[in-house]
Amino acid sequence: MKFRIILLIVALSTMLISCGGTRQADGVLQGKVDIGPITPVPTSPEVYAARKVLVYDQGRSKLLYTISLGDNGNYLIELAPGKYAVDINHAGIDRSTDVPKTVVIEPGITVTLNISIDTGLR
Repeated sequence: MKFRIILLIVALSTMLISCGGTRQADGVLQGKVDIGPITPVPTSPEVYAARKVLVYDQGRSKLLYTISLGDNGNYLIELAPGKYAVDINHAGIDRSTDVPKTVVIEPGITVTLNISIDTGLR
C-alpha cells in the first residue's frame, strides 16, 4: 500500500511539472526618447516625466501599457510575444515621425525603438 502511494505521488508530481512550463518567454521593448528643441535650457527630468510611451494592442483599440521615461529618456518593458502598436502621449504640440509604429515582440529578443519628439518650440 505504501509503495502505491509513493508511485501515485511521483506520477502526479511528474504531470504537474510537465504541464507547468508551457508559457513562452517574454521579449523586451526598449529605447530612448529625445525631446527637442527645449529652449533655453537642456532637457530636464521633468520634461521626460511629462512624456509617456504608450503600448496598444495591434489594432490600437486597447491601451495595454503606459511607460514612464527615465531621467535621461530611456524606457524598457517586458512584453509577451506578439504585435503591438507603440505611440507617445503627445503632450502639448509634441509630434514625432517615429510613431505610431507596429513592433513585433519575439521570445527572448530585444526590440529597440528610439523616438524623437519635436516640441515645436523655436
